[in-house]
Parts: sequence; C-alpha cells; structure tokens
Amino acid sequence: MRIAQLANFIGPTSGGMRRAVDQLGAGYVAAGHERLLVIPGAKDAVTETENGIIVQVRGPRVTGGYRLIARPSSALAALDRFRPTSVEVSDKWTLTSVARWARRRGVGAILFSHERLDDMASMFLRAGVAGAVRQWNRYLASQYARVVVTSDYSAGEWEHTSARLTKVPLGVDLERFHPSSGYPTDDGTLKLVYVGRMSREKSPQLGVAAAVELHERGVPINLRMVGTGPHLSELRRIAGNAPVQFTGYVDDRAEIAASYATADISLSVCPAETFGLAVLEAMASGTPVVTADAGGGRELVDSSCAEWGAPDPQSIAEAIERMAARLRTDQSGLREAARARAEQYPWSTAVARMLEVHEEVAGAPAPETRFATRMRKLRRRYQSLTS
Repeated sequence: MRIAQLANFIGPTSGGMRRAVDQLGAGYVAAGHERLLVIPGAKDAVTETENGIIVQVRGPRVTGGYRLIARPSSALAALDRFRPTSVEVSDKWTLTSVARWARRRGVGAILFSHERLDDMASMFLRAGVAGAVRQWNRYLASQYARVVVTSDYSAGEWEHTSARLTKVPLGVDLERFHPSSGYPTDDGTLKLVYVGRMSREKSPQLGVAAAVELHERGVPINLRMVGTGPHLSELRRIAGNAPVQFTGYVDDRAEIAASYATADISLSVCPAETFGLAVLEAMASGTPVVTADAGGGRELVDSSCAEWGAPDPQSIAEAIERMAARLRTDQSGLREAARARAEQYPWSTAVARMLEVHEEVAGAPAPETRFATRMRKLRRRYQSLTS
C-alpha cells in the first residue's frame, strides 16, 4: 500500500500525537509499505528518510508555537505526486479538504481522532462549545470512510453522527521505557512526576494544585514537571512556594524514561485525555500512576498499579496519598504490576490494526451524504457573500 499521513500541530516540542504518527508511520514502512508524511513547517521542504518521505508545508505559527497548514493546496499537490492508496488525517480543521480530494480520486480516507474536541475545547476556552462541535463532527463523519478512536471515551464524541468508528488503542516503546531506566531513592520524600504539555486542556494545573494541597497537609513531596506550553506562567503561580520544579521541554527519550522510572508516582490526571501515552510510558517504566476518574487514561489502568480520583485537587491529592501508602508496603509489587499492564500495549499491535483499517478503506471512499452536500453549499454561499 501507499499510505499518506497528514497532520497539523506537529513541531519540535510536540508530544503524544507526534509520537503516535511517527510510530505508526515507522511501522507501516517496516511492514513493507510506502509512506508519505505531510506536516506544517517554517518553510516548504521535502526530505527522504528511512521511514518514508516527509513533506513540510509552510504554515503560520499558532497557539503554543505550533504551526498550521493554513492553505492545504500544497498538501494536496504532494498527494497528487505520491498517489496514495489511502490517507490518514490527524487533523479536524484545515485538512478536511483531503477527504474531498480522496473521494474524487477513489481513495479511502481515514480520520484519526487524537483529541475529543467538545471536552478539550471547553477546558481550553473555559466555555461550553459542545453544540458547535457536534455539528462539526457530523460533517467530519460524512467526509471520511472511517474514523479511528483510541478509547471508549474518545468514541463518545461521535455519538449521534454517521461516523464509521474503529477503536485502535495506541502503544508504548517497551524497550525505551523500562524499569531498568532507574529506581526512586528512599529519602523520605514522595517523588511525583508529570510529563506532558503545559497547556490548560491537558490539566497540568490539576497536578500542580494537588501537589500544593499535599504540601499544605505536611506531606513531604517533590513534583517534577517535564514539558513546556502556553500556560507555564500560570502553573508557576499555582505552585507558589511548594516544592515543584519545572524542567522545560525534554527531547531525549532516555531522559524522559529516567524521569518516570525514578519517580514514586506519575500523574496523568486530565479527565479529557482521549488515550494517555504518558500513562503507558510511566507504567512501562515500572512507575504506578494516579489518574482522573474519567477520560482515556482511566481506561488504561486497573487497581493493580493505579489510583484515581475526581478531577479536583483534593480528590487527586487523596488518590496520591492512597498510592503512597501502598508503596510503603509493596513497592516492588506495584512496579511489577505497572510494567505488566503496559506490556499489553506494544506498538506492533496498533500498527497491525491500523494496517487492517487502511486495507479495508483502500478504494472505498466515504459516500457523499445530503448533510455534507448541504454544508458544502452553505460554505460556497458564505464565500460568495464575503468575497
């Protein structure tokens, strides 16, 4: 097969989506398929790599330093040259025209749903947007032959649409993330770690506030925040004088693995996370986790290696204290259970399932629905009025 992956919001400091796209793409090539990756960049560029051809399309900077393909015509031109048998789009915004391009050429189009727009946008904007998102999702569902979700929570966004859903959980690099990367020192301090984007929709503020709560209760803790993002200053204000360290962005995966492995507990407490790669990476490193009681991260864990609580500082702090009590009596058992849980999610399984999806949609584009036709006519009318 000739598989084209397209994505926005992938850059030098990208996190989970970048890893997912890269790991899947490398798996496609390893399985003997051709791969094209189209992403935004500072300038137009084409690079041939061992994992396929990478096309960068010049795009403007948007929030958090990410870039966006604002004019997809260059992306479509790259597709015309590559002539894929199927396309995999990791974007719900400007790259929707790829689905129309695919339909006209009899190419199967897959939308990979990496985020749950209704909850994530509400958290980022601090306003309810569920109605508008529902309408947009109905349109997206009409455009793609298949919508891939990574969790039951993620699938919930597509209720009341015509989306043809396929659930494909992501994976973890079980060699890179391993208990041998380190071990927490026993100096009487509870060592916590958060790895992720410092952006409100990822809920890092919840982890920091929980650490502050524990500090005020007199619990000897240290929280290491690994990552960067647009709300870093806000997080520093929340932390105040509590023992919270902000390390900034870390690109070295070995260093990140050591950060997980040398912590007592990893925090992945976003209630709107559609999957939770950080949860898997922590568990693969032998580190038990605390999650929110909602979202995709909660689906990855069980009581053998995790605690969870409602998404508020007091509840998360109590979950951390429960896990700390368990660590004092059975640290090695918890670390072994965490590793065993992560071993259920190798990347090879995700790659194999995605290749099945690509085979199923190749040559079977989504039909044009009356809803999609109406939306297209409304868009053209709007453009004529504003031109």
